[in-house]
Amino acid sequence: QVQLVESGGGLVQAGDSLRLSCAASGRTFSTYSLGWFRQAPGKEREFVAGIWWSGGFTTYADSVKGRFTISRDNAKNTVSLQMNSLKLEDTAVYYCAATKPYSRIGRRGSDYDFWGQGTQVTVSS
Repeated sequence: QVQLVESGGGLVQAGDSLRLSCAASGRTFSTYSLGWFRQAPGKEREFVAGIWWSGGFTTYADSVKGRFTISRDNAKNTVSLQMNSLKLEDTAVYYCAATKPYSRIGRRGSDYDFWGQGTQVTVSS
């Protein structure tokens, strides 16, 4: 069982940067592939970024590619999402998620077994 707690959300202006962090419990953090998802009001949850359990491979939604960077620190049991050049359409609740051990990255919510409670990111003009 993995418990995930996100932090770092807030209110920023368009063009600003924000860094989200997700702290995980457990001693096998390095074996989990991790992802960030987001859900805007009235919209379905969507994949944002993922990082392989081995750490070397990352993947991004087209809408954030080149602006967002996912990274992990296995020594600190954390996964982060650096968000640059934020746009109004990035406004959403952001969730981190973890797979079962040694699982591939997925772009569907059903690919992940553990979820955080979410953190709100609001981008204003």
